[in-house]
Amino acid sequence: MLDCIFCKIVNSQIPSKKIYEDEELLAFHDIHPIARVHFMIIPKIHVDSLERCTAIHQPLLGKMLLLAPKLAKEQGLVNGFRTMINTGHGGGQEVYHLHVHVFGGDASMPRT
Repeated sequence: MLDCIFCKIVNSQIPSKKIYEDEELLAFHDIHPIARVHFMIIPKIHVDSLERCTAIHQPLLGKMLLLAPKLAKEQGLVNGFRTMINTGHGGGQEVYHLHVHVFGGDASMPRT
């Protein structure tokens, strides 16, 4: 996608504070953190949202979710963390490129 900000980050057209990268995924700190630690994990391929995923994306989704605890621990979230995937306008999605938010490190985070 030519105008997708996350695709531009993947292609190094926009800088980011990367914490992880491999052939399929990229993880970087959120520029508007809502907690002491807040980063995102995105696929390098463009997928609009979780709603657009199919069975073909299952291995990629699993890889993203299994990477979250590893990176959370590396970022100092040893007592737990929260993940969030905003999906669609009604779900609060602002950037239409699948991404998993991982955040924590604040004792004041509300319980759900």
